[in-house]
Amino acid sequence: MPAEIKTVTDIHTIGQAQWDKCAGTDNPFVSFAFLSAMEDSASTNAQTGWQPFHLVLNDEAGQAIGIVPLYVKAHSYGEYVFDWSWAEAYERAGGKYYPKLQSAVPFSPVPGPRLLVANDHPDPDSVRRILIDGLAMLPEKLGMATLHVTFCHDDESRLMEDAGFLRRSGIQYHWHNRDYQNFDDFLAALNSRKRKNLRKERKQVLEAGYRFESLRGDDLKPHHWDRFYHFYRDTSDRKWGQAYLTRTFFDLLHERVRDRTVLVAAFRDDEMVAGALNLIGNDTLYGRNWGTIDRTPLLHFETCYYQAIDIAIAHGLKTVEAGAQGEHKIQRGYEPVITHSAHLIADPGLRRAVEQFLRQEQTHIAQDRDYILAEHSPYRKVQAPD
Repeated sequence: MPAEIKTVTDIHTIGQAQWDKCAGTDNPFVSFAFLSAMEDSASTNAQTGWQPFHLVLNDEAGQAIGIVPLYVKAHSYGEYVFDWSWAEAYERAGGKYYPKLQSAVPFSPVPGPRLLVANDHPDPDSVRRILIDGLAMLPEKLGMATLHVTFCHDDESRLMEDAGFLRRSGIQYHWHNRDYQNFDDFLAALNSRKRKNLRKERKQVLEAGYRFESLRGDDLKPHHWDRFYHFYRDTSDRKWGQAYLTRTFFDLLHERVRDRTVLVAAFRDDEMVAGALNLIGNDTLYGRNWGTIDRTPLLHFETCYYQAIDIAIAHGLKTVEAGAQGEHKIQRGYEPVITHSAHLIADPGLRRAVEQFLRQEQTHIAQDRDYILAEHSPYRKVQAPD
């Protein structure tokens, strides 16, 4: 039986060995290396509105057997599961929505585990249930209105639903590797119109004078990160108004996660003009940040989507996750998948309103996914055998 469940405001209090024993190696975004780079670079702290507040379950020997990456949030930026309307309605009714609690990968809509359990524990589900109970106690204990667990695994969201959380679904677009040997194999799986369009797009980018390099490990130099950070700041300033990731974060990412980092760099006349940051999991390429100083049409698709497919095929990866939103990804071979989250709403009135909203939203999410697959899939229809 566990001896203690507590929260900590510094990931180093837990330590890399205990954290990674729970986080595993499959998803780099929940690793100690990645999340500690966030904290040590001052990208996640009280000033940015992402104060670390990790939940830890220790055994009798004081060793972590369960962890939930958790943050106290002063706003709803950088989450990609939007609750702005919930906050507005609650505060209009006289409530205080912020601060709130959020289990997520900061600034990144990457699906993955949120209830992390030691890899040698004989009963992982019992640990997950205790972690959920610990989460459920926090809003009342801290006087907060809500707690959110976003982009978690489906089985985790179902366990939390059993404990009184509200489940929510969303849609992302992922590319699936069906044992392709090269990009042409992938193109052959598309219908003729989409296949012709993809070839045309790639050809136009190359004929415009761009070349691409996939930089990894020691091939990544400080000047590459300097350039990419410039792109990142430019994109953030134009789209969101605030760049959360500091320049130091990219140095720490290189120091701690270099072997799982791939920076797709686009060059024109030997000048790096665009870049897309990717991390490699055990079977997935995760596309994250992108930026450019070049507004040439189609450069984004090549740098972020087609180059990612090339990398996934070359490394035998099963999936490319290219981030949130983007129905334009469908015609480029990325298919809709359902994402999951769980939400604990302490106030009964707000809970009723959110529950009704989620029931309606869920119907539309399922219908949208089915419609996209039926009517807009770029893949050739396979004929049923006689």
